[in-house]
Amino acid sequence: MMRITSGEHRGRKVSMPAGIRPTQEKVRKAVFDILGDITGLSFLELFAGSGAVGLEAVSRGVKELALVEYNRDCLAAIRKNIDSLKLKACSIYPKEAEDAVKIFLKEGRKFDIIFLDPPYYKGKAIRGGDSLTKKTLQTLSSYDILAPCGFIICQHFKKDDLPAQLGVLALLKRKVYGDTVVSFYVKKEA
Repeated sequence: MMRITSGEHRGRKVSMPAGIRPTQEKVRKAVFDILGDITGLSFLELFAGSGAVGLEAVSRGVKELALVEYNRDCLAAIRKNIDSLKLKACSIYPKEAEDAVKIFLKEGRKFDIIFLDPPYYKGKAIRGGDSLTKKTLQTLSSYDILAPCGFIICQHFKKDDLPAQLGVLALLKRKVYGDTVVSFYVKKEA
């Protein structure tokens, strides 16, 4: 069982489905400390798992949360967490991340913050050995759903080789927490 670290719902428990690798509390706290005040922004969590990162964002004041997850057990945990916190500004998309990104583009949706934490060690055969994290980052570069001054935050395994630039995206900052790395990307023109 994990807890929300700060904000309106600080200390509230978050249900975790079996078999996922949740974002560690220290990493979640560090990400939000780097972001600072996120009140009133829109937040998209791809590969949401339990939705803990997005729920932390709501606790800290985001106005809109979209959670993308296709695993049935994870979806059940997300719904349970949203119900227990009585949240209303949350939308759940039971889709693969790439499919959801294409839907958001078609709808003209933009997000101020996009967080992705794909399963580690998955997708190594994609595009000549690229990780699922890099593939998703390439999709986000091609399908413009990031607000002009927004951030894409990738949580990934330290051995994932994410580039300093990818299409319209440029690496702003990278922080290492053991085997976990958090990379912040912005649009090049931002």
